[in-house]
Parts: sequence; structure tokens; C-alpha cells
Amino acid sequence: MTSRKLRTLSAITVATGALTLSMLPATAVTQYGDAPTYQEFRSTTFVDTDSQYIVNGDEPVSTDGRLRQFYDDMVGDKHTGKQLEGGLIVNRVNGQDDKWSASQALNLTYCVSTKFGSDHSRMVTAMASGAGQWEAASSKVNFVYVPAQDASCNTRNKNVLFSVEPVNTNSYIARAFFPSSPKRSRNVLVDNSIWTSGSWTPSNIVAHELGHTLGFRHEHTRPESGTCFEDNNWRPLTPYDAASIMHYPQCNGSSDDLSMTDQDRAGIRALYGS
Repeated sequence: MTSRKLRTLSAITVATGALTLSMLPATAVTQYGDAPTYQEFRSTTFVDTDSQYIVNGDEPVSTDGRLRQFYDDMVGDKHTGKQLEGGLIVNRVNGQDDKWSASQALNLTYCVSTKFGSDHSRMVTAMASGAGQWEAASSKVNFVYVPAQDASCNTRNKNVLFSVEPVNTNSYIARAFFPSSPKRSRNVLVDNSIWTSGSWTPSNIVAHELGHTLGFRHEHTRPESGTCFEDNNWRPLTPYDAASIMHYPQCNGSSDDLSMTDQDRAGIRALYGS
């Protein structure tokens, strides 16, 4: 194979029921050709409201150094695109699964910012429902809502593991973080478009983002997808699942509503236990 070209999409038009959303401006995909320089890549990568770079659609990168590592992983020798055996996949950091300890997984505390205003109760309900999908699949995972922290719900609040906060952006519906993310990056940011996303219900959108907080990668980075490749820093937990809740429908996914599948449930049990 020749070298691959890394490019940043200015937009992907996503049809969700009767609604069309323009989103995912920093989704990295590959095509054959010459790779852009790091400076070119950096200049076209979306910068979020909290000054983090957003890559792969909804994954934050907190520093220039981490963005450079992301770029190097994409265009370097490790970026082979080789098929891996064995649809849920877990992120890998320094050769280790990116997951919470057994004790922490049972106490994933969070708050929901009062800045959601009139939508606050709806966001609380969406979080409970989205979290409940993972909790129902594994008794070893437990998200704990701490309403007493809602008035000061941000990444500086040390009384919760992560915060859920509103954001005003046309770049994504929601985005999250991985277990390895530093505290300053542990938030789930949610755009108001979550309430008008057609067949993508708020519960399923939240469940997708909470999948990232548990360590799960986008299923479409697997070679079987044939598009939207991100990188090889992951380990398979189940066979490929085109209908996975972690698979963007617009990346050759077979589901149009981000529903959780039996393989998703099997994947979280494989990583955290039943």
C-alpha cells in the first residue's frame, strides 16, 4: 500500500429522520495520497469551547502534544489499516485497555449543570436512561447522579468524576471523554440539537457518549466498516457489529437510531464483567 492521506472533513451531512444535521467537522478519515503536514492538520481541526481539539467526531484532545501524537499515530508506520481478529472495541493507551478500575466503575459519579435551564430535568432523565442501558448489561458498572453538585457542575468540581454541561455549537450533538482523560477534560458536552435529532433519541445519543466514558471506541474504525477509519489503538471485544451503538450510521452502519445491540452488551461484560 502507498502512504495514506489524512484529511479533516469540513462537515458530514447526517440525515436523522426528517432532520438534517451538519456535524463532525474534525472526523479523521483516510484516503490514499500524500499526508498533510501537522501544521495543516492542526489548523483545520475544530477547537471546542473549552479549548480542546475535537477529533473522530466527538473525542476531545486536551493539548497540542496529544494532538501531535494523534497525528503521528494516523500517518506513521503504525497506521497500517491491517484487519484485526475478533462489535465493541476498547481504547488502548500504552498497550493497556483504557478502562476504570473495578471499584471506580461502580462509582461513576456525575452532575448535570443547572445551565441547561428549562431542559435540566430532560437532561437528567436522558442521562439516567443512557446510563441505564450500560448498567442493565453489566452489574459491574454504575453511574451515580449527584444532584447536590449541579449548581457547580464543571470539570473543576472534585466532588464528582465528571460533569454534564450544555454547549452551543453547530459542530456536534454531544461529545465525551475516555477513562484516561485528565480531570480537566472529563465532561460530557451536549448541544441543544440533542432534542431535535430525529430517530437518534436523547437516551441513545447519551448512551453512545457514555460508551466513550467507559473506554469504548467508535466501531467504524474497524476495517470491516470500509470508511471513517481512525486508528489502530484498540482491542476487539466482540466480532464486528455494523449496528453497534458505537457505530455512526453515516459510516456504513446498519442502524439508523443508535440502539444498543446484544454484541454491545456482550462487549461491556467482556471488559468489566457481568
